[in-house]
Amino acid sequence: MDVTGSDVTPASVQSPAVRRERGGPPLASSRFQPTGGKRARDARIVPGLARKRAGSVAAALLAAALALAAALAPATPAAAALADAVADSAAYLGARQNGDGGFGESGRGSDASLTAWVVLALKASGRDPAAESNDRSPAEYLAGKPYPTATDLELRILALDALARSDQAAALAERLEGLRRPSGAIGQGVNSTIWGVIALRAVGRPAGASTVAYLLRQQRKDGGWPWLTGIASDSNDTAAAIQALRAAGVVASAKPIRRGLGYLRSLQNADGGFELSSGRGSDAQSTAWAIQAFLAAGREPGDFAFAYLARLRRSDGSYRYSEAYATTPVWVTAQVVPALARRPFPVP
Repeated sequence: MDVTGSDVTPASVQSPAVRRERGGPPLASSRFQPTGGKRARDARIVPGLARKRAGSVAAALLAAALALAAALAPATPAAAALADAVADSAAYLGARQNGDGGFGESGRGSDASLTAWVVLALKASGRDPAAESNDRSPAEYLAGKPYPTATDLELRILALDALARSDQAAALAERLEGLRRPSGAIGQGVNSTIWGVIALRAVGRPAGASTVAYLLRQQRKDGGWPWLTGIASDSNDTAAAIQALRAAGVVASAKPIRRGLGYLRSLQNADGGFELSSGRGSDAQSTAWAIQAFLAAGREPGDFAFAYLARLRRSDGSYRYSEAYATTPVWVTAQVVPALARRPFPVP
């Protein structure tokens, strides 16, 4: 969904969103990043000219590769198998709760951002996150924790809403409204506006016509959305933007939605997974975000994407980041579960 990010990244892994080396695992969430951070400096620019020259050939090769791989792939999980995977992964996440009520990676203390992601995953799975208690509840842990940036605030609103703390979520939504700019942007830029819309819709507030117009203006020529104006599109922000626009009432047949889905398909690989940007290779979170975007638009993502995730599942119910890397399993699993449960954001 890489809602990957240092603004909402566990404190223990605050570092660049993605390793510099090709295909490396993320060291921090790529969904929320601090403005002007390393991700902005290290933006993965996709040369437009190269895409134009290779466009038709690449599309044909990708279609052929996907068709062949689909024919050779084992049967994808049935609905019952997916339900079992969701339940097992939710149990894995529930077991990562610490005595203070928060959640953390194995051997690490609780983190407010990671706790919020787990809360959202548990809600998507059908479990009541408010009922999770290990001496203290997630809501008790989150009480009083700071939210210094717009994206921190947006994630907190979503978590409190999932925890049925409606009054607290509504109060924070009022504060979020105060971050809306004359341009329609909420907070620092594109990413914070995307998640601002999702947070506002979660608590029943309108996205705002100026904010929807702002997001539509940020769509790039390739059909995708970037994390920040002026850098390349990526699959995670594109998938989140589609979910935000659909939550704001943009119809699934609208051209921006169709173009966004087309951009996502261009980043699906022969293994069935989706990649963050061209050439990086498939990963669990990018695949999960793409699945949610297709579902939000009323389109089937395809069984092959679910089959890719199934291959990354570990015996304890957690998910690898990719076939090559197993890192931050709580965070990765928390972002995979909503896709497995077929629940786009905002989770009702």
